[in-house]
Amino acid sequence: MRNLATLGLAALLYGVTAWAVNPAFAGDMTADDVTAIKDARTGDMTKLVVHDAPKSRVEDAFADIDGKKMTLSDFGGKVIVLNFWATWCPPCRAEMPSIDRLSADMAGQDVTVLALSTDRGSIARVRSFFKDVGIKNLPVIQDKRSRVARSSAVIGLPVTLILDREGREIARLQGEAEWDSDAVKTILGQIINRTAPEG
Repeated sequence: MRNLATLGLAALLYGVTAWAVNPAFAGDMTADDVTAIKDARTGDMTKLVVHDAPKSRVEDAFADIDGKKMTLSDFGGKVIVLNFWATWCPPCRAEMPSIDRLSADMAGQDVTVLALSTDRGSIARVRSFFKDVGIKNLPVIQDKRSRVARSSAVIGLPVTLILDREGREIARLQGEAEWDSDAVKTILGQIINRTAPEG
C-alpha cells in the first residue's frame, strides 16, 4: 500500500510540475477559438491556413548577426510570426517592409516578429539587404543550412508561420502578403487573447 501511495503522490507532483513548467498549455486554443480565427481572415489573410491542432515544436538552431546560435525556444511565452525568406526571392523582398512595419506596430504586445533568412552565403548579405531596404525593427537572423525550414516543411518562399506561445505552428501562409494589414492585427489579437495563460 505504501508503494502505491508513493507512486500516486509522485504522479501528482509530476503533473503539477509539468503544468507549472508549461503554463501556456492552459491557454491552448479550443475548436471555437480556431473557428473564430478562421472567420477573421480577409484580404491576403484568406490564404492563411489555420490548423485544427498545433504542429510539433521545431528545435533546430539558427544564427543571429554575431553567429550566436539561437532556437525558437529563446522567444518562448509569446506568439511568434516567423517569416522564411531569401534576398534572391522577389516576393520576399516585396513583402519585407510590411513585415518590418508589423514588428513596429506590435511592439509591446505578446508577439515577436522574425524574418529568418535562408540565404546560404554570409550573413553580411542579409544585413546589407536590411540596410538597403530600410528594415529597422527586425533582428538579422539566418537559417544558413535550412534546418529550421526543413523541419518546418517549408517548400518555396516566402512562407510565414504563426506559432503559439509554446512555439508550435498553428497557422501558415504560403506566398506574399501585406503583413501590417488590419486583418493580420485582428488575427494576432485573437491569438494573443485566446492563448493567454490563465491567471
